[in-house]
Amino acid sequence: MRYAVVLVSLLMLSGCTDWIFRIDIPQGNFLDQNSIEDLRIGMTKEQVVFVLGLPVVQDSFDTDTWYYVYDLKRGMKKRGKDVRQDMFIYFEDEKIARVESDLELPESFYEPIE
Repeated sequence: MRYAVVLVSLLMLSGCTDWIFRIDIPQGNFLDQNSIEDLRIGMTKEQVVFVLGLPVVQDSFDTDTWYYVYDLKRGMKKRGKDVRQDMFIYFEDEKIARVESDLELPESFYEPIE
């Protein structure tokens, strides 16, 4: 009898796990579409920092590659899925040569800055 009461109590308490509030944990550089639209091929590193901020990761051995990574872990599943965004910017001669990204680059990205 005692075990049955303990078992039923545990089963009832396991149904209350959604009552506990868990916060979302954002990490890295959040990149919105407005910032992405300001990027242009040929921008200098200073201009990129002005538009996007400093990158999360700068390779010590390769200063011509910057990594912008954003990761959002949801505390509760009912608030949505986890989010991950990556953007890798490659520089040649201190200017943007190419960009690889999960986010869509606008057509204006390929028009160089004068």
